[in-house]
Amino acid sequence: MPVGSHDDGDGCTGSDRHAIQTGFAIGGGDGCIAEARHHAAAFLERVRTERRAPVTARVLDLTQLVVSELVTNACKYAPGPALMELRVTCETVDVIVWDSDPTVPEAHAADAGRVGQHGLEIVKAVAQDLRIHAEPVGKRITARIALADP
Repeated sequence: MPVGSHDDGDGCTGSDRHAIQTGFAIGGGDGCIAEARHHAAAFLERVRTERRAPVTARVLDLTQLVVSELVTNACKYAPGPALMELRVTCETVDVIVWDSDPTVPEAHAADAGRVGQHGLEIVKAVAQDLRIHAEPVGKRITARIALADP
């Protein structure tokens, strides 16, 4: 469920270019990944229609993929709830997931024979930028997706 939504200036010029963001609490139960994807899609649709942001099908698909991978990892490896924040600026969509596990994940080397554990590799491949920060409790992972086609 949404835990807040507000505008936050991002340094872009013009009133239509301010960042808009929203957050969701993720309980970790059955359906939490699908729910997070649904919230992301609804938020991006709202930003596209209300703010006329260039949210293309590519941006929507990549955002939902990143949400799926990051929320899956949070639900699978971290005890307790997680938080997801989405932020759209004039140039990017940021997907930010916080969870309570302090272990900082690492992408594995490519291995076609490995089953599973490709999530961070996938996120790194589709994101413009990926940052992982240890927090006083847990960690925060931010994946940045470009609004413009590469």
